[in-house]
Amino acid sequence: MTQPYELTASEARKLIGQKKISSVELLESCLDRIEKVNPIINAIVAIDQSVAIENAKQADKKTLNGEELNLLHGLPVGIKDLCMVKNLRSTSGSLINENHIPNEDDEIVKKIRNEGGIIFCKTNTPEFGAGGNTTNKVYGTTVNPFDIKKSAAGSSGGSAAALACDMLPLANGSDYGGSLRTPSGFCGVSGFRPSPGIVPTVDSSICLNPFSVQGPMGKNVIDTFLLLQAQADINCNDPFSSFNSLSLPESLNESDLSSIRMAYSSDLGCAPVDKNIEKTFLDKIETFKQNFKSSVRSHPDFLDIHNCFEIIRGFNYVSSHGEKYKNQKNLLGPNVVDNVKRGLEYNIEDLTWAHVEQTKIYKNFRSFFEDIDVLICPSASVSPFSHEKLFIDEINGEKMSSYMRWLALSYAPTMALPCAWSIPCGLDHLNLPFGIQLIAPAGFDSKLSEIACALENILNANEKTKRPKPII
Repeated sequence: MTQPYELTASEARKLIGQKKISSVELLESCLDRIEKVNPIINAIVAIDQSVAIENAKQADKKTLNGEELNLLHGLPVGIKDLCMVKNLRSTSGSLINENHIPNEDDEIVKKIRNEGGIIFCKTNTPEFGAGGNTTNKVYGTTVNPFDIKKSAAGSSGGSAAALACDMLPLANGSDYGGSLRTPSGFCGVSGFRPSPGIVPTVDSSICLNPFSVQGPMGKNVIDTFLLLQAQADINCNDPFSSFNSLSLPESLNESDLSSIRMAYSSDLGCAPVDKNIEKTFLDKIETFKQNFKSSVRSHPDFLDIHNCFEIIRGFNYVSSHGEKYKNQKNLLGPNVVDNVKRGLEYNIEDLTWAHVEQTKIYKNFRSFFEDIDVLICPSASVSPFSHEKLFIDEINGEKMSSYMRWLALSYAPTMALPCAWSIPCGLDHLNLPFGIQLIAPAGFDSKLSEIACALENILNANEKTKRPKPII
């Protein structure tokens, strides 16, 4: 018999609306699941159980009274610990904020509450989201549900691992260099990096820089899109939101893939990729490429993407964490220190070059999609690695020049301001989750989501490519 915690968000929302299951039942089922599994996985790091149950009871009263129900009515939602949640410990994974209890919700949290979501827990993240392995000095390490010796990736590793283990039906994430996409790939769940401004970012120290975005995560595309609908808004405090006129459809329909022109690339022409992951990817492509109108092995020209990314990322880190580095360096972890230190080594000429180069990359990217509808590549360049390692320092015998280099499959498209899905695509050569990215230019969120929905159904119909689930 299916337990409530096993339901997808869409299934649970439908049953709540039909009064076949209560919000309290669903929440308590998730809490029981967390009690059983989380001591092993360490994905959930703070819980507001009593308040959450009271909120679920209020949701059930609205249901029984026949009131109009919002989009996420009665659904438990996990919040990545980079977001502030009122009266719930919110640390950003840093000793600097170890005992921080906010007085207000972040805007995205308010939006989820307003749409009926039951905010009940925080999910683990590396310090200030800096890292491809979810570990910090406050809460420790989140492990991979498919192999507890492996990493769940980062920085949304807590959200991804919690979803994979059915601890919750929905969770938010954020993404810059792949923080949402890589954990989705490592844990066999879905995640979406929306175009800048779709989900307003109003808490950033440099809001005119659109590289970091908030986004949804779920067990499948439909669930993830449901959370996106709740997160999406127009907010003039995010300039990219105020410019945005894109509206999302009320429901997500499958695209007819026979009309879609697909390109695929194992390395985007610039990323170091493990040779076994490349083979896995190309083998997977062969199982579904015939469903598209056309398929071609190609990619945009990302020029000198690595130096461009490092310089602009360094600027962002000095802007966000320079004061902490100056005054509280002893409390910071190595990833934040490394990023700020690198940023301080650049000068105005470097920054000028990087912005000019990034503009060229953006134009190349947009030109590429004049003849292509979707670009597909792996979600990660390696298989899930030991959680004792902070990052991948070598691929195919090549030393990585920075702790971010192994994430180039994600950060290269980030620099062109895309929208991008990460969806499960079976298992890799080590029988660990394998994910693929579906990438399109900014503004194509709805169309790309329809493509992802259609492809997900094709993948799930094939034993070699269907979504894997951990035995835990």
